Amino acid sequence: MTESPDRTPLPRSFFDRPVLEVAPDLLGRTLVRTSTTGSIELRLTEVEAYAGAIDPGSHAFRGRTARNAVMFGPPGHAYVYFTYGMWHCLNLVCGPEGQASGVLLRAGQILTGAEQARPRRLSARYDAELAKGPARLATALDVALSLNGTDTCAGPDSPLYVLTGTPPRADQVRNGPRTGVGGEGAPHPWRFWIDEDPTVSPYRAHTPRKRRS
Repeated sequence: MTESPDRTPLPRSFFDRPVLEVAPDLLGRTLVRTSTTGSIELRLTEVEAYAGAIDPGSHAFRGRTARNAVMFGPPGHAYVYFTYGMWHCLNLVCGPEGQASGVLLRAGQILTGAEQARPRRLSARYDAELAKGPARLATALDVALSLNGTDTCAGPDSPLYVLTGTPPRADQVRNGPRTGVGGEGAPHPWRFWIDEDPTVSPYRAHTPRKRRS
């Protein structure tokens, strides 16, 4: 018998903790995206932690900018960024306020609302691929820069919020190097995922981009 997910919204205190505590604890939680067309609920199965000033892989490593300002808090807000000129990615900001850190949402299982996600993800061969990877997750949930700074602790009044869900057992959680991160931040084993879940994206090492001549 499958346990029903807990539908209690996560409070701000959940996010007001060190990022390496929050990241694995987000696995199994239910992310809800509401809009005028309905709602989509997604069980988080893969995440990555980024620790700001002590993490060369973080957008906030060199300090506050207009782009990364949301990462400095308050905790529990959404940090959305645009990358490679074509994709959005969704992060959840962690505490304490003033010290930038966040968790990249890399993959998940769509529990309800797949019929809304499929037209946005026409290349997905089956539903397990709808949100398999951070750009795919954001695309499936119709996440854009307009959601940057959204308070995910506002519950159903917010277009993005997180429910307690059904966390996995401790022995189901794995961790390893982050995907696509190069330089000094590459070795950090700060990617966390639910073992053997079909929605988890494959690991890819960083490949330096070629400079155009």
